Amino acid sequence: MMAAGRCGERGKRTLLLERTSHPGNKIRIAGKGRCNITNADTVRNLISCYGRNGRFLYRALTAFPPEQLMFFFEEHDVSLKTERGGRVFPASDTAADIVAALQRYLRAHGVRIRCDARVAGLLYEESAVAGVALVGGERLYAPRVIVATGGMSYTGTGSSGDGYRLAAQTGHAVVPPRPALIPLETAEPFVRTLQGVALKNVAVSYVVDGVRREGGFGEMLFTHYGVSGPVILTISGDIGDCLAAGRTVHLSVNFKPALDRAMLNDRLLREFAAAGSAPVSAALKTMLPRALVPVFAEQLHIPPDRRCHQVTRGQRDALLGMLTDFRLRVTRTRPIDEAIVTRGGVSLDAVNPRTMESRIIRGLYFCGEVLDVDGVTGGYNLQAAFATGRLAGDSV
Repeated sequence: MMAAGRCGERGKRTLLLERTSHPGNKIRIAGKGRCNITNADTVRNLISCYGRNGRFLYRALTAFPPEQLMFFFEEHDVSLKTERGGRVFPASDTAADIVAALQRYLRAHGVRIRCDARVAGLLYEESAVAGVALVGGERLYAPRVIVATGGMSYTGTGSSGDGYRLAAQTGHAVVPPRPALIPLETAEPFVRTLQGVALKNVAVSYVVDGVRREGGFGEMLFTHYGVSGPVILTISGDIGDCLAAGRTVHLSVNFKPALDRAMLNDRLLREFAAAGSAPVSAALKTMLPRALVPVFAEQLHIPPDRRCHQVTRGQRDALLGMLTDFRLRVTRTRPIDEAIVTRGGVSLDAVNPRTMESRIIRGLYFCGEVLDVDGVTGGYNLQAAFATGRLAGDSV
């Protein structure tokens, strides 16, 4: 919608082909219906949030940074607000307002929309695009085509991977799509008893074949199958890659990252001394969510009737270890259709980052999630989609 609107704004006769019955489906569900459109950060900091392929976005993000995207929506009658971590949302907390603004943008610049129109293939001659063929046989001719089909998560919204097929048809390499920003399944049976338990201000790293890798800090959530939450989603793409390579991955949760080992040990001594002859669970409840207390006791092999003054130094050391390095073995990610974004996609090697034009087929452009670039949670992925869409429209 951003790409098509920009083409219309720059005076081009533009047709937007929408596979489903109406455009903007995935925006409507973004951010649980609130739509975190961008992150109010500098371009330099943004680049680092897209991992290995972040530099590809430099031109797009410089030309259309967060402040300009925010101005765009405010200019189209959407009031915005900035929340913790720089996350930017519509003030109404309603994603439909973002869709409505984009629809107004399209109408204002004469962009025609055809819904329920699925593209079967691209038309091209002598390394130049010539248009598209629709399912059903109809052919539409145009000297410029922008592929803005998204990835292949939440297929009900229309992002079912069509763009990868179209790219491959024209000789573009496609990095195998896989889930990113996705919950993780874990092996431990006790996670079912923890469903719904939310943890705040925890540090989560991950251990791959025995080697610890840096993770993040924030919130996580236990589910009936494993774990989710912002800090888990952020590292899930890399963990999925490791699992796909056959490597063994454990999560390591530090429940008390603000305390070093000596400080935490002092606190344990104080808690157990204060509890005295009370059950061990009484001391644990001061440091853990209630649902985790029996899990810790079982893992530490502490009988339910054990009193705080009876806890041995070895058991206290083991508790100290669990509080700072609680392990969960990751078995797999959730299915890609549940992923917030898709990792992988059209290889960047054959796409010009200054224009989003194909280096193989003249007049063919790619933008958004169909490209092999993805960011962490926090508005970064929509910012990349809007910025690359805007650049593709400008280039056309």
